[in-house]
Amino acid sequence: MAEPLKAMYNEGFLRSFGRILHGAYDAFDIEGFVAEAMREPWEELELKARMRRITETLGAFLPESYEQALAVLYAVDHECVGFPYLIFPDFVEVYGQAEEHWALSVAALERFTQGSSAEFAVRPFLLRDPQRMMEQMLIWSRHGNEHVRRLASEGCRPRLPWGQALPVFKRDPSPVLPVLEQLKDDPSLYVRKSVANNLNDIAKDHPDVVIGIARRWMGSSTRTDWIVRHGCRSLIRKANPDIMAIFGYAEEEDHTPLVAAAALSVDPAVLRIGENCVLSYELRVREGEPVRIRVEYGIDFVKAGGKTSRKLFLLSDKTVPGGARLSSVRTHRWADLTTRRHYPGGHRIVLLVNGREVASTELILEAAGK
Repeated sequence: MAEPLKAMYNEGFLRSFGRILHGAYDAFDIEGFVAEAMREPWEELELKARMRRITETLGAFLPESYEQALAVLYAVDHECVGFPYLIFPDFVEVYGQAEEHWALSVAALERFTQGSSAEFAVRPFLLRDPQRMMEQMLIWSRHGNEHVRRLASEGCRPRLPWGQALPVFKRDPSPVLPVLEQLKDDPSLYVRKSVANNLNDIAKDHPDVVIGIARRWMGSSTRTDWIVRHGCRSLIRKANPDIMAIFGYAEEEDHTPLVAAAALSVDPAVLRIGENCVLSYELRVREGEPVRIRVEYGIDFVKAGGKTSRKLFLLSDKTVPGGARLSSVRTHRWADLTTRRHYPGGHRIVLLVNGREVASTELILEAAGK
């Protein structure tokens, strides 16, 4: 089994980091730093808690003055690049919130994001003064470095995973939109992915806003079209009729269903948690003109309390001739994941075409030890 991500923060990392800091700041106590960072209950701390512990320990062992402490970090940040060094922007989040440090902290976030990412650290600044910080984000959206431009979008996502939610932008995303407009044709895929993810966040609270953007942006360029497609993915999964029409998915016609016939089966129909099954489907679309179809299967997963929650899995997304017959098989694994646990019970499985159920079956999942 792979080591958990938190394991990257270990004694070896801390000693190496301590030696780097000592090279720039003679008074830095490596042994004291390692001991204090790893004090109990270190082993129980998860990733973000370990990161914050290291940050707070840095605050105790670097100069007391925020300006002087930043100077030490500036002296070594060229040696400290990559995900583990999210502790640099985290230091700004923890110690740089005072009003008198605002300009210094903004400059530090701009600098440190280029070596790791300041997408989490910038959020308390947005929560405290959204208008002022969004003005800065708009400036960053024009920056020459792709990491800074990405920060402009990623940092203001209303629902950033692992990050603090931004209720102000959940209620009203309009302050975010000028940043996304600036970045909608960005040459960096790294930035465009962030813009699309920001749109997808907004779509969960304000679908009409994103539908309007999709209509305006579609056809601007291939790069912008990719953003729109990826940014509307949740609306596509929900088969929002406006979005389905924008992307050319076939609609039902009077007296002529899109799918003329369909079947779905599962083998075996009874299995244990951790095992696999094979799903087989067949379908035939209506006669006539070619149609664009999105074929998915959905599983109504049984949750711990007995309720169910549906998750969709894409099978095919393409244009097919009228009267086309499609069939395929897919292996589905029922092993527990970090993002999903399985529970015994009857699981309904459905076949969907352009968001409509066209066939279904059921699988009985038993406990692993039965």
